Amino acid sequence: MVSSESNLSKIIFITGGTKSGKSEFAEYLGRKLKKITYIALSEQRKDDKVWQKKIYHHRQRRPKDWELIETNNIISALKNEKGPVLIDSIGGFIMENINKNDEEWYKKINLLLNLLKKRIKTTLIVGEQVGWSLVSEYEIGNKYIERLGDLQKRITKISDENWLTLNGKAINLDNISVEIPS
Repeated sequence: MVSSESNLSKIIFITGGTKSGKSEFAEYLGRKLKKITYIALSEQRKDDKVWQKKIYHHRQRRPKDWELIETNNIISALKNEKGPVLIDSIGGFIMENINKNDEEWYKKINLLLNLLKKRIKTTLIVGEQVGWSLVSEYEIGNKYIERLGDLQKRITKISDENWLTLNGKAINLDNISVEIPS
């Protein structure tokens, strides 16, 4: 788990389904760090009342002394932010780059992974699990699911800790799993 005094690079990946507790668990871990910056990856969607309500609840839950960056551009945020960060959630990176061709996409994810590996402070990353449900009838939906699954597998490989949240419980995947050979 997170140590409040560590200056060493540490990536902690928390994944789970909708309403599984992944953001709450990441926030719990983040409270143990000093001067954390919360990077919210999403569009503003000012006309989406349901989305705005969800954003409001996330804001209310976070400590008031946390810095906040609301952006679609995680690459820029990570280049500029040197302290501990909590990224919620990596699916926003997928959406921002969904229309890139495969070559551009792989350049983007390699840049992201390199930035994550080079960070000196703790990085908490929240990611959503969507591949356990129905297959989308739309090409863009399947593209999102496949890119998210691939990116999250890559993040898991570079992470020091990997957690799965399920029904309000956090499971340390590193303690109960075997890595699948590639």
